[in-house]
Amino acid sequence: MLDVTRLRVLVAVARCGSVTAAARELNYAQPSVSHHLARLEAETGIKLIQRAGRGIRLTDAGRLLAERAAEVIGRLDAAENELAAYTGLRAGRLRLAAFPSALGTIVPTAAAMLRGKQPSIDLRLTEAEPPEALRMLRAGYVDVALVFRYLPDDAGPDGPDAEGADGADSAGFGADEDGAIDITEGLRERLILDEPVHLVISAHAADGPPDLSRYARHRWIAGCDRCRANLLRQCAQAGFVPKIAFTTDDYVAVQALVAAELGVSTRPALCLRAARHPGIKTVPLPGVHRQVFAVRYGDPPDPSAVTMLMDVLRSAVEPAGPAGLAG
Repeated sequence: MLDVTRLRVLVAVARCGSVTAAARELNYAQPSVSHHLARLEAETGIKLIQRAGRGIRLTDAGRLLAERAAEVIGRLDAAENELAAYTGLRAGRLRLAAFPSALGTIVPTAAAMLRGKQPSIDLRLTEAEPPEALRMLRAGYVDVALVFRYLPDDAGPDGPDAEGADGADSAGFGADEDGAIDITEGLRERLILDEPVHLVISAHAADGPPDLSRYARHRWIAGCDRCRANLLRQCAQAGFVPKIAFTTDDYVAVQALVAAELGVSTRPALCLRAARHPGIKTVPLPGVHRQVFAVRYGDPPDPSAVTMLMDVLRSAVEPAGPAGLAG
């Protein structure tokens, strides 16, 4: 059986890029790091590191083992934290990964609710788009991930290119009676929000029906990969290929560009709720919406702190209601 301490050393070397930096991060003596690596090679019977000038680099086998070791260590750390929370050895620590517009809207409200219910819970936040958030969840770096998918036509919560583009798993799924969703490999989801997607145009533009074909000759502003894919899909259904002049994940920048009449865009309601530029106007696109899910990993039951976080995430959007989120 592989020694966990030696796996931690290998992961640190892979992350830091050198034995010296890994020793500094782990607070080990440099010879100790080298000793652990040599013992790990003896255990596996495979060359894991090789000399590269004055330094070292991982072999292909070393990189493979380091990637798998990072996942294993993440799950072990998560299990330790959950057991500690269950037995009351220390205050619970919760880690949440969420995409930017959720961090600017849902998450602060939910965090305040959570603190009011259980002040001892230590909530840590990480910004991540859905594919990365799910990878972090599987590896045990976070306890809950907020992800989204566009409807119609998205293949899953990672977006339509989930498997081919970024390696994240994707599967069809269906909701049960309380909104929890089973997708794949131990990932379980709960629908948090179903929000409209808006056409975003300059406040000086002429009013009219939300017909994308009216803007076929305009320049367009695209967002993240999943938002861009949805934009391309909606424009294709309207009979044209958009001329994308700008691409940015920053929903504030998107609105500023539109207000300056440098292009038009589409934005989900949360982006407009998080920040609204006075120089734009928005029109909901009929039949186009984005669903936001809270995802957890592993078999039920969840730790009580995770269950509480799931509940407050749902409650955080309920007071606003559909009108409040319409932007």
